[in-house]
Amino acid sequence: MAVILITGGARSGKSKRAESRTRAFPGQPVYVATAEALDAEMEARIAKHRARRGTEWIEREVPLDLVPALVATDGGGARLVDCLTLWLSNLMHAERDWEREVSRLAIALPRLESPVVFVTNEVGLGIVPDNALARSFRDAAGIMNQTIAAIADEVEFIVAGLPMKLK
Repeated sequence: MAVILITGGARSGKSKRAESRTRAFPGQPVYVATAEALDAEMEARIAKHRARRGTEWIEREVPLDLVPALVATDGGGARLVDCLTLWLSNLMHAERDWEREVSRLAIALPRLESPVVFVTNEVGLGIVPDNALARSFRDAAGIMNQTIAAIADEVEFIVAGLPMKLK
């Protein structure tokens, strides 16, 4: 079992790198999508991701209940979770206890058999946001990323499509 965390900024190449890493494991890969197509722009983004991946993937749409989805898909191919920051946003929007959910994820990961590759955004490298909600999200994302990075076997930071191994 391997846990790989791939982080970076917007449009850095995180998803492409994560797809490549996930396909390198044996078995049919599972794409665990946390995004929801709530508008036309997001529908187009999702369609672009699907077209790039091709048909070899088993797809699961999981905006909130990530741990049960990982447990349900365990024992097969590697899972790619794209992305943790959208999952966090979904949890916060649904007024779920994101700290509890992140803790549940951290506890569940070492118990899984099949590899999991996570994509997450690094949101702490910019300016301090000008409103409380944005600051709260930035802080929560930082805590979540630190939690998963601490238990991950590997952590990569992607810049301009190039991976930098952090762990």
